[in-house]
Amino acid sequence: MNRLLKNREILLIVIIAIMVAAFSTRAPGFASPGNLANIFNDTSILIILALGQMTVILTKSIDLSVAANLAFTGMAVAMTNSAYPDLPLALLIVMAIGIGALLGAINGFLVWALQIPPIVVTLGTLTIYRGMAFVLSGGGWVNAHQMTSTFLNVPRMPVLGLPVLSWIAILIVISAWFVLTRLPFGRAAYASGGNPTAAVYAGIDIGRTRFLAFVLSGALAGLSSYLWVSRYAVAYVDIAAGFELDTVAACVIGGISIAGGIGTVAGAVLGALFLGVIKNALPVIGISPFAQMAISGIVIVLAVVFNARAEKKAGRIILRNRAAPEVTA
Repeated sequence: MNRLLKNREILLIVIIAIMVAAFSTRAPGFASPGNLANIFNDTSILIILALGQMTVILTKSIDLSVAANLAFTGMAVAMTNSAYPDLPLALLIVMAIGIGALLGAINGFLVWALQIPPIVVTLGTLTIYRGMAFVLSGGGWVNAHQMTSTFLNVPRMPVLGLPVLSWIAILIVISAWFVLTRLPFGRAAYASGGNPTAAVYAGIDIGRTRFLAFVLSGALAGLSSYLWVSRYAVAYVDIAAGFELDTVAACVIGGISIAGGIGTVAGAVLGALFLGVIKNALPVIGISPFAQMAISGIVIVLAVVFNARAEKKAGRIILRNRAAPEVTA
């Protein structure tokens, strides 16, 4: 039992299973395989963004501009598809990833080169990127009638029982696990956040590692921009408003330490699925939107408290003051 409580991933799996079982008593069919697949598909974009956010948080930083990045990039890609319908979809996806990575690189450069705190940088760029989306679109919308059918339908296409969107999320999860556990960048990210002093002595460039983390987060936001616009068939300035907080919440619930250096890909995915189950279940059982916000906030606070207690380690005195022996003549 103690091992269960100490393992965040197992504990989250148990809690999610209990929630699904409890909600299914109020909403028949909630626990059906088809509905669970729909919940995963609905949560896929949050999973992708949470993995990018996790990478940044591991380096003891935070990216509050991911949703604004998504909004601007999504608007740019949707307008391009509307203006040039003959452009290949693959080129539009590469364009989305590239723009997102560029916006992430701006964040990373300001944090790395100018030594500005990440929360200050990304709060600023959050507003800037939203403003850029407004300027680009003139405050207008791009709706489904202005986009091509290929642009809209590819993420919805079923493959082996799941939409392409779900398979993209699964591929990103596997790739994130490989990058963070098998490549030097992953080890550098954990070291940069967990023990920056030791990382410097080990020859790790902390600034460069944080820069690359922001680029990766931006690239995933860019990919998510296409997935979001195609899934909901609309692009406008305020899409994904406040979604950056959901990415942070998913990471915190999943056991990723805001102090950096602690967390797993599985934890981030389960944290996102935890939020996905709640967001899908509460409206079904008749909970008002305001109560949903309160419940989500309570869950986040409890997760932070749980993380703080789990990370707290008892200190050990390694040097003691001892009275100097008296010297006799």
